[in-house]
Amino acid sequence: MTTAPAVWAHRGASAAFRENTLDAFAGAIALGADGIELDVRRTADGALAVHHDVALADGRPIVRLRADELPAFVPFLDAALDACAGVMVNIEIKNVPVEADYDPDESVAAGVAQLVAERNLHESVIVSSFSLSAIDAVRAADDRIPTAWLTLPNYDQISACELVVERGHSALHPEHPGVTASVVDAARRHGIALNTWTVDDPAEMARLAALGVDAIVTNVPDVALKTFWGNA
Repeated sequence: MTTAPAVWAHRGASAAFRENTLDAFAGAIALGADGIELDVRRTADGALAVHHDVALADGRPIVRLRADELPAFVPFLDAALDACAGVMVNIEIKNVPVEADYDPDESVAAGVAQLVAERNLHESVIVSSFSLSAIDAVRAADDRIPTAWLTLPNYDQISACELVVERGHSALHPEHPGVTASVVDAARRHGIALNTWTVDDPAEMARLAALGVDAIVTNVPDVALKTFWGNA
């Protein structure tokens, strides 16, 4: 392989630490990850909480809790960005119509865009979502922020590349089984990045690297780095 893909730690080094925590982010950076992927949802009072699931393990939805009611292990986005200083941060906006915190006004997208702009982090973040409206809202708020569309394997990835370009986004983020040589070629033709998730198997990492993806998202950044670089 000529160029290894960047290694982004999925919710931090989540195989070794509690996911989406400051410890997981610090652990990933210590292992040598090039970037961190994390998730953002809103609290009842509009804070940007870093948490994947719509609810805590005890069943309480994040959106029903005030910021000061969250457990100490749930960080806010500003603290997460501090912890991830020096590496790329993939901020995934969670906004699904069937979930309790569905946000038709895209207030999370606006809040993320504002925080990125305040910190002048346009060169070190990419904002992604399964929701096109969420990343459209980020671009509407600040078109200097790179944005990416998350897709599942059964989606037509070639058409997805075209739609990403049409709407002015920077990257396609397909789940790894949907990545083929033709998809990578399409991304190259359209001038967009192709970053894939969530890849923990070294053989699959090697396949994707050989195809030329730009980044992989993984729970085991140490395994990915060893796969790409050996003991170097």
